[in-house]
Amino acid sequence: MADMFDLAADVGSEEEDEDFDDETGEPQQKKTNGQAHMDDSSEEEEEDDEAALQEEGAGFIVNEDDEEDDHRKRGRKKKRKHREQERSDEELDEDDLDLIGLDVEPKEQTASKFKRLKRGHKERSSRPRDVHDIFSDDDDPIDDDEGRRRPGGAFIENEFADFIEEEQFEDDIEDDRDVTQPGLSLITHGLKAAGLDEGAEEDYRAAFGDGTDYDWALELQDRQDEEEQGDGRELQLKDVFEPSLLQDRMLTDADNIIRETDVPERLQLARKPFKELELTPDQLEARLNEEALWITTLIWPKKGLASYFERPFRQAVRKVLDFLNIEDYEVPFIFNHRRDYLIHAPTDQYDDQDEGPPGDTQPQRLLNQSDLWEVFDLDLKFRAFTEKRDALQQTYDNLQSDTDPPVQDMVLEELIPKAVTIEEIQELQDYLHFQYSAEMKDMRTTQSQSNGVQKRANSARTVFDKIRLTRAYTLVLAIGITPDQVAKNAEGFAAPTVPDDPEFMPGELAESLLSPPEYSTGFSVLRSAKMLYTQELTTSPRLRRFLRGSFYKQALIDCIRTDKGLRKITEDHPYYEFKYLRRQTFLDLHGRPDLFLKMMKAEEDGLIKVEIRMDGWEEFKRKMHGHIINTGVSELADAWNSLRRETLDAALDKLATVIANGVKETLRNRCEEELAGRARENYSNKLDQAPYKPRGAVLGSIPNVLTMTNGQGLRGDAICWTYIESDGRVLENGKLVDFRLGNPERNLPDGKDVEAFVDVLRRRHPDVIGVSGFAVETRKLYKDLQEIISKYEIQGPHYEDPDDNEEKTDALEVHIVNDEVARLYYNSDRAVKEFPKLPPFARYCVALGRYLQNPLAEYASLGKDVISIPFVENQILLPQDKLFDRLENAMVDMVNLVGINLPDAYDDPYLSKLLPYVCGLGPRKADRLVKAIQANGDEILSRFDLLGISDTRDLKAAMGPKVFQNAASFLWLPFESTEETSDYLDNTRVHPEDYDLARKMVADAMNLDEEDIKAEVDDGGPSAVVRRMVREENTEQIHELILEDYASEIEKKLGNRKRATLETIRAELVEPFEEIRQTFALVSSDEIFTMLTGETKDSLTDRMVIPVTIKRTFQDHIEVKLECGIEGGVSESEYPQGVGNGGVEARQVFQTGQVVRAMIMYLNRKALTAQLSFREDLIRQPVRKDLNRIPGEWDEQQEAADRKAAEKEKEIASGRPNRVVNHPLFFSFNATQAEEYLGSKDPGEVIIRPSSKGLDHLAVTWKVAINSYQHIDVLELDKPTEYSLGRQLRVGKQVYSDLDELIVNHVEAMAKKVTELEKDERFQKLSREATEQWLDTYTKANPKRFMYAFCHNPKYPGYFWLCYLAGQGAKPGAWPVKVVPNAYELDKHQYPDVSSLKNGFKLLFGSKMSGNAAAARPPTQVISRR
Repeated sequence: MADMFDLAADVGSEEEDEDFDDETGEPQQKKTNGQAHMDDSSEEEEEDDEAALQEEGAGFIVNEDDEEDDHRKRGRKKKRKHREQERSDEELDEDDLDLIGLDVEPKEQTASKFKRLKRGHKERSSRPRDVHDIFSDDDDPIDDDEGRRRPGGAFIENEFADFIEEEQFEDDIEDDRDVTQPGLSLITHGLKAAGLDEGAEEDYRAAFGDGTDYDWALELQDRQDEEEQGDGRELQLKDVFEPSLLQDRMLTDADNIIRETDVPERLQLARKPFKELELTPDQLEARLNEEALWITTLIWPKKGLASYFERPFRQAVRKVLDFLNIEDYEVPFIFNHRRDYLIHAPTDQYDDQDEGPPGDTQPQRLLNQSDLWEVFDLDLKFRAFTEKRDALQQTYDNLQSDTDPPVQDMVLEELIPKAVTIEEIQELQDYLHFQYSAEMKDMRTTQSQSNGVQKRANSARTVFDKIRLTRAYTLVLAIGITPDQVAKNAEGFAAPTVPDDPEFMPGELAESLLSPPEYSTGFSVLRSAKMLYTQELTTSPRLRRFLRGSFYKQALIDCIRTDKGLRKITEDHPYYEFKYLRRQTFLDLHGRPDLFLKMMKAEEDGLIKVEIRMDGWEEFKRKMHGHIINTGVSELADAWNSLRRETLDAALDKLATVIANGVKETLRNRCEEELAGRARENYSNKLDQAPYKPRGAVLGSIPNVLTMTNGQGLRGDAICWTYIESDGRVLENGKLVDFRLGNPERNLPDGKDVEAFVDVLRRRHPDVIGVSGFAVETRKLYKDLQEIISKYEIQGPHYEDPDDNEEKTDALEVHIVNDEVARLYYNSDRAVKEFPKLPPFARYCVALGRYLQNPLAEYASLGKDVISIPFVENQILLPQDKLFDRLENAMVDMVNLVGINLPDAYDDPYLSKLLPYVCGLGPRKADRLVKAIQANGDEILSRFDLLGISDTRDLKAAMGPKVFQNAASFLWLPFESTEETSDYLDNTRVHPEDYDLARKMVADAMNLDEEDIKAEVDDGGPSAVVRRMVREENTEQIHELILEDYASEIEKKLGNRKRATLETIRAELVEPFEEIRQTFALVSSDEIFTMLTGETKDSLTDRMVIPVTIKRTFQDHIEVKLECGIEGGVSESEYPQGVGNGGVEARQVFQTGQVVRAMIMYLNRKALTAQLSFREDLIRQPVRKDLNRIPGEWDEQQEAADRKAAEKEKEIASGRPNRVVNHPLFFSFNATQAEEYLGSKDPGEVIIRPSSKGLDHLAVTWKVAINSYQHIDVLELDKPTEYSLGRQLRVGKQVYSDLDELIVNHVEAMAKKVTELEKDERFQKLSREATEQWLDTYTKANPKRFMYAFCHNPKYPGYFWLCYLAGQGAKPGAWPVKVVPNAYELDKHQYPDVSSLKNGFKLLFGSKMSGNAAAARPPTQVISRR
């Protein structure tokens, strides 16, 4: 079989092939072409192409004769590089031969150059490949010695050696020479050959190095490759799976480090960007004291406590920092088990009682759980701040030690310790690099040389360094006051510094400092000096700090619309509320963080520009002038003061922009924090609800539920339902199609599925029925279910009445359920994977049932999708990471408040999603916990098993001591009284560190002496006394203990505060893990309104004009439906003028399915109904949103100017002035806009608009019928001015005195005639063709009858067709009828009503036909007389 395959695989490139002499074996010189020394392949191009085509056609199987010819050709000449590569790709390699079972002897191969670019190839084993090599990155094993050998005996030490092809001659080849990376000698030789002198050569080396700069990196790469490819290395996950997959599964090396490190996972992740604290105890104590003061300064103003609580508050913060940084406790542990340190007690003692609260002060909680999370976040920010500050201090210290004489800057030495924000540290760093840029460069160069790293020389100096080295710097010094002194004068904390004026004028001094060629004029000297001094003022950290403080006190926010915003932000746009907003202070934004975030979003979209400025900026600058000038009165003093003022103004204007941008970002961050905090609070409220509790059930017990939905509620849609047992199993589901309720009065029975549904209820006995859906029809289903339960007397669970202790039962409860989680779940991949056989709406019902049974687990199962749920308005403005972090904190708090039944949850796919939120854990450590439990035989007998501690079993530890300290009390184990190893305290919130205290309390409550306790312990273990109390049901005895005495004794002996802990122990001994969440929250009517309609209080409200669809029309009312699904009604009193009340019947004006505009008069959010009005006088005056603008805060002038410009732009676009006529029916529409506006109106509606014929014309557009509009040209006569309305209005031959007369006597008169004609029995609501077809059908049934009918002429609005057919077989005909005011016009004859029109038609038809043959004229007696 081997003979059928070509086993040769040439992997070398053309450059590696050399010709050898047949006799001597010496390499021969290549044939070259021309002076470029390139291989001459011109002779073989055609032959090569043919060979390539043969290879491509041959595939893997090669003819033996061709094989011999190929071998001979290879011996004589080389192939070009891309031809050889094609051959190498097509031929079988050793892996392919291994797979088909051929043994191949390893042969000498030349290593390919196209590997990863690194120094050389590492040693690889040539042993046969086994299963461990399947995932190896090595395509083929290569022997190191053979694979690296070149013809002639040279070794390849580096792949780059042959990267550049050079012609090699026989004399240049030496067998013992290593081809390595060019070193110093080669470069030096090349430089000398280039004719460079020694100085130029030194510059060359300084700029480009000597070729050995990166040897250290290559050596590190070599060592790393040797470690990775060493023999016997264990196969790892990263060798098999893609890094992205490992990262998604949290299986990278970094994840494993987090998993194994005995520090809570969330703490590790939060501190990952920062360095580990390596401080002595004294240094750590000083750091934490400083941090406590720093955090207190930020949080205390928001607490609203009495001033005498500030010191206890700072001490509480200080203690929390100990817990976080020294003990590595998470927030839930601190809140639950160190609560005494968060409360001020009257017995607390202070060193100075004058600073503490009065002795009779009541206990006061100083820090709540939200405060603890804020302290945690601020602790991270303080780490970032101190790292940056320490780095700055280290840089300054290095600068002092590396300069001679040492640099001593009092600004840095004074302000670095006083800095409290990262902004101030950054400003000090900018100041350092500006002031000492030359020294910093020298220091870096020195450090690089001492570290053995040679860097490229960088002798470039900044423009300011150059000025300092020139005589122009003398003029800077002559100003007489430093920027820091100016800032100190402004602060006013020290005696002011007054500058002294030199003896010469600034210009004269500049002329005396000329130094050509740099400065050849005094102007250039003065300009450079002003530029440098201005920059020194700009970089002054003290001046920046003072200016920032002034900015925060007097900042004003202006919103300036852009050209894009002018067009995009219309009056109904959500950004219009701040389009012209001016002079907003930070206090104005208090409580409205979303407003500023919307401003920033609008700025990002290019719609507005948010400008932050200081109120009274010019006055502020004038005050600053007094801190830089002297009080001298002379021409000389005026000149120098003018120079000082000029530079200060330039610096302040430059700083104003910088400070404003910083203030803007700071304000954005604060608004994001506040809005995210509100989202967290609302999310906490949603999480803080126990499972649904039927009447009489124990709070916290899980009910059996049946849930239903009718989806979109469309006609024909089935109703889906599922039944879920209390253990979470979906036991039954189905669909209901015929679920209508009957009507006994009309003898209509219930739908056939009603009985089937009642049978399910009686068979399954659910505790509650949950209903939800996507449309308003869901409420109808809810009402139907209540009626069915009442009609068939379906009862809920039995319960014992606490009043008379009798067992009772009530009607089964039905509730509409919040479906925000179900909407995200039912179509998700998770739902399909979990319930592949259920339809989507059945999965929706499953999520509804789970929500009733365990809201906490349902929200936890969403993971990061939880940010899709809106918890606050404008939540989308928040960064997703920040929002998710806050929501996750709320979930962590609630999971640890409730606790987790570890044996039930660890292997449950649904409940195990709660484990990562347990204090101390996270997704990685929760995974380790589950695997450890599984490794221990899926058995947990004690909380201490999690540490791997057991006297009877060899256990794998699930967590380390620190993580156990955090997590233990939140993972509980059910107590089994029959199991001796079961500890009652493992079933409580009592932490294992307090077990001894709990046992002591139980023993004291039961009055057991030491001998009794010892006997119990020897017989039943450490918690025997607790087991005895539970067994004897004497837990109430624990209430007899005086806990204050216990707490006082513990604090005296142990120094620990345990008062709150003792209360927890007592409560848990009586009721372990008592449900302390709020009861299940039923959705409110407003929430149901939003859930089923998608509308809010702001988006749909009273007095709002909206489109509605006509459902049914009656004489006294009309039923309509809103776009959101709400059903409404219009009473006869709210009909348009002329409709109803003796006028036109409503059914003649409004047809089913017609869309019209209406105003909401009353919206019933609970019943999901509305009362509306069709009155035009109301619709024309919709209620506009009141923005509550304060005078002076809204740029009304700019708003008016923009409106005027918009009108002018419309005039230019339309080619005519944008006229404004004072009439309620006037609109600035063109013909198309007029038709669009009237599209939803009733026939007969009219508007007045500008005319394209000029300023002496108007156009009147009225709706003749559906999709039929007539445009009437009105000529204005006797116009007082060009833009005023004419005193006479002519339409054709008719003249009217004003617009109202024109509308009533012309338009409405025609509209009445149209209505009269449409009501006639001869009128057909058909097209002309359909009408003629109707006539043909009629005459076929009545062959001798003459029939006619009217129909619309859509091509000419205001005209109708009078179609006729003179008997069967006659040719159909049609005459046009024109509607004119108060008449119809037919063949130039006018008729006042339809009867006259009919009679006139008969007479005209008879007269026109009198000249024809008698056979063609229909007999008079067969013409209809109606």
